Amino acid sequence: AIQFIYIPAMPLRAKLDAAGLGEKVVVDSAGTGSWHIGNPPDPRSQRHAAKRGYDLSPLRGRQVAEADFHHFDLILAMDDSNLADLQRLAPAGASRAEVRLFAHVEVPDPYTGGAAGFEQVLDLVETTSDTWVKNLSARLGTS
Repeated sequence: AIQFIYIPAMPLRAKLDAAGLGEKVVVDSAGTGSWHIGNPPDPRSQRHAAKRGYDLSPLRGRQVAEADFHHFDLILAMDDSNLADLQRLAPAGASRAEVRLFAHVEVPDPYTGGAAGFEQVLDLVETTSDTWVKNLSARLGTS
């Protein structure tokens, strides 16, 4: 199984399940900061995601840990700032994880853009998740 971590996990999980890859790819979600540990996603995120069929209510915030770099194959950042944080958090020496950006563009922070910001982020995450499903399917030899 390919295992990787990124934010937000639910759209990718749903798309992997729909493609028959749900049991072959493990997806988790974590942040680079500690300020949301144990908290559910922002209510606005939950509302906008629910409109598209994603239930974020079971999720609770956690911070990326050193063990994640040994457990996961990929750790994906939403923007350059998070990428730099992940590179700083990565343990010295060998680790299993490849650390890179989730998308070819930075995923914007939706919290300052009102409802349109959340919809824009979901659009970008869904489109990029489709690309990841294709890439992971090819990587697993199931395409």
